[in-house]
Amino acid sequence: MAAYAAYLAERPDDGSIWSNLGVLHRKAGRYDMALRAQQRAVAADPGARNVQVNLANILSDLGRYDESIAIRRALLVDTPNDLNQLAMIGRCLRGKGDYAGATAFLTEQVDRHPQDAELQIQLAFAQLGAGDYVPAFTHYKARWKTGELSARDQNIPEWQGEPLDGKTLLVLPEQGFGDALLFARFLPVLRDIGGKVHFVCEKPLARLFDGLSGADHIKVGHRRAEAGDYWINMMDLALLHFERYADVPAPVSLAVPSDSVARAKAIVAPHRDRFKVGVVWTGSETYKGNAFRSFSHRDFLPLVDALGVQLFSLYKGPALDAYKADGTDAFIIDTATTDRDFADCAATMQQMDLIVTSDTATAHLAGSLGLETWVALHWDPFWVFSHHGDRTEWYPSIRLFRQPAPRDWDSVMAEIADALRTRLESRV
Repeated sequence: MAAYAAYLAERPDDGSIWSNLGVLHRKAGRYDMALRAQQRAVAADPGARNVQVNLANILSDLGRYDESIAIRRALLVDTPNDLNQLAMIGRCLRGKGDYAGATAFLTEQVDRHPQDAELQIQLAFAQLGAGDYVPAFTHYKARWKTGELSARDQNIPEWQGEPLDGKTLLVLPEQGFGDALLFARFLPVLRDIGGKVHFVCEKPLARLFDGLSGADHIKVGHRRAEAGDYWINMMDLALLHFERYADVPAPVSLAVPSDSVARAKAIVAPHRDRFKVGVVWTGSETYKGNAFRSFSHRDFLPLVDALGVQLFSLYKGPALDAYKADGTDAFIIDTATTDRDFADCAATMQQMDLIVTSDTATAHLAGSLGLETWVALHWDPFWVFSHHGDRTEWYPSIRLFRQPAPRDWDSVMAEIADALRTRLESRV
């Protein structure tokens, strides 16, 4: 970055270097700086293809989809089979909430380029948002071909639908904790097939999954099969279900241990007469889209002034440093620093009157527990929440609050503050 700055001070008309600088800022999550650099790149060298591609990419990131699509369509005039531009046009259409348009466009491209995994993934997400689950989860199998996930290393074969007849099927986790909570509801579909189900889960979820419906045995942190007959990816259970049933199953039932409950009650005891709100403002910072789905802990501060309300932080992670550094922890009480696992978090949630969270694993946990939960969504949310409405059939206890425009968290938090006032009035 320093080298680019020094170079551009001497050669300010080099569009390629401005574009490289923009890519660097984008990778670092400095999206406004990235856009500024790409705009200078285009002004300096409007005919360069890489400059146009990089501008289209940052416009997509920032939700300026129509502008991004226009650039990509112009690029396709000279290179009509540019698979990346085709996939990104479909992704932009989905980002706008135009599931029908995205599905129609991407279906045509997948028919033309059936071996391209990214086109299939983008089609899957468009179909998921539209609730067209059988083709969606069929196309979603291409996730293992995009290069973003490591291939399975197992010494037993992947199950391809063979008769089980009492054989052992190992169900393997994938991706985040929220995905595990979301897809665990599909385990019972394996009962109809027969066989013994060994479910693998990560340690932070193990106590919650004790006695999990549909699992004959829980293996904690055990990813490579040492014994068994077949394995299957956890997310592929959804396709098995929707090929047989039209309904979305109820959220998974979780086991909250008694020692976690006792701990949670002790934490909230001094505030037993207050209206208790558990909050989370960010998810895992390793998730590439976290910057857009998350907001500042300070955005919750206006809620602490509501009469009779006490806020509790349910978040555990590196973002606590800023929350503690500016003194917010005096107003929003930290409950999660000493959490041992998600079971402790779940028990604390159950002591709350309301959960308000960003679109992260917390939402899946609270929704699985059936707790009254408000989820603050950015303009292009996870497919479970789609782009429309204030409810989701995947979690009946969740209410959704949406950005009216990209990066407009002020409107979302103002709507949540109004809803909280109404909620308090109804309580009185």
